[in-house]
Amino acid sequence: MPTPIKMPALSPTMEEGTLAKWLVKVGDTVNSGDIMAEIETDKATMEFEAVDEGVIVAIEVEEGTEGVQVGTVIATLAGEDEDPEEAAVAPKEAAPAPEPAEEEAAAPAPAPTPTPAPAAAKPAAPAGDRVIASPLAKRIAEQKGVDLASITGSGPNGRIVKADVEDAKPGTAAPAASSASTSAATAPAAPSDLPDFGIPHEDEKLNNVRKVIARRLTEAKQTIPHIYLTVDVQLDKLLKLRAELNASLEPQGIKLSVNDLLIKALAKALIQVPKCNVSFGGDVLRTFSRADISVAVAAPSGLITPIIVDAGDKTVSAISTEMKELAGKARDGKLQPHEYQGGTASLSNLGMFGIKQFDAVINPPQAMILAVGAGEKRPHVVDGALSVATVMSATGSFDHRAIDGADGAQFMQAFQTLVENPLGLLA
Repeated sequence: MPTPIKMPALSPTMEEGTLAKWLVKVGDTVNSGDIMAEIETDKATMEFEAVDEGVIVAIEVEEGTEGVQVGTVIATLAGEDEDPEEAAVAPKEAAPAPEPAEEEAAAPAPAPTPTPAPAAAKPAAPAGDRVIASPLAKRIAEQKGVDLASITGSGPNGRIVKADVEDAKPGTAAPAASSASTSAATAPAAPSDLPDFGIPHEDEKLNNVRKVIARRLTEAKQTIPHIYLTVDVQLDKLLKLRAELNASLEPQGIKLSVNDLLIKALAKALIQVPKCNVSFGGDVLRTFSRADISVAVAAPSGLITPIIVDAGDKTVSAISTEMKELAGKARDGKLQPHEYQGGTASLSNLGMFGIKQFDAVINPPQAMILAVGAGEKRPHVVDGALSVATVMSATGSFDHRAIDGADGAQFMQAFQTLVENPLGLLA
């Protein structure tokens, strides 16, 4: 019996995903462990490995298809003792698709070629939503102004796929469709809630990562009572220590950033003030015994927070090496779930953009996030005298349900002390 390959749940929170790319095609033989596809989850693009051995006899979901529910059959695999041709037919007979009746009725229609052209041409233009086409093909056709009813599909049973629409010439749409509205032609597949005031624009459909960011940040601001506490931190001693450490680590090819030292300081401050290393859970307040720091990284698909596990007990050189690796994987969309899920507190640094100070949104279920700005020369009192020093503003956002203002203030004081006396980071 052929084996259905289903959309996997690649993370505990994944309900649907985008089948970004197939790395196999019909007729390919796969072995257990072979990479079959790239799937975009709510956080990253991940590789999907084959579990069983056999021959790919059907691909049910085209690459580029969005919103594929977990558990949906995306391909069919024939085992070693099965006839690939028979296996390819079996799943289609059992598949509860709404279009087969159209396909079967259209198949006997006379045609000059053996290709199933009538299947694509049978639906009338006004019923374009009943054309047998992949979601990606429909979206491309809408953007190009191509009438799907005029295209012969090359996919299974005459299904119109991405390549068919890309090869079609624009302007083949019916006049009524092409003159409907410029904004409708450029709109994404999903309808927009935004009003159209006639201003030239372009709508871009949100990817899965941006949807999750929008949902979680809305949840955070609506359900978490934020309290913000800011301190100014003198950086001169930390910058001097960083220069000395980099000189000694240069033979090893390690170069510490200020952010690496701030990750360490945040972790040690959480250990010193455990009342801030917590998570609020309704009737439960969970206190963590180690500090796992989620670090905000700007990736092409959106913000993601890879985690430095047990940052309080790691050396700054180990933090630096690990952070560079995680940041690279984040930008490439290759993070594994265990590398970005969890964390006990977060660090967001916008200093490289010259931002002086900002208030970050808490990343639930965490109870705090530290936002740091740029270090800049400012008038500052040093040893009782006014002088010029390198000063950075740091703002902690705290979940007031879990963390009292006094405890948050104690944490900010501990962080300030560690940064201004940085030898404590090496102890």
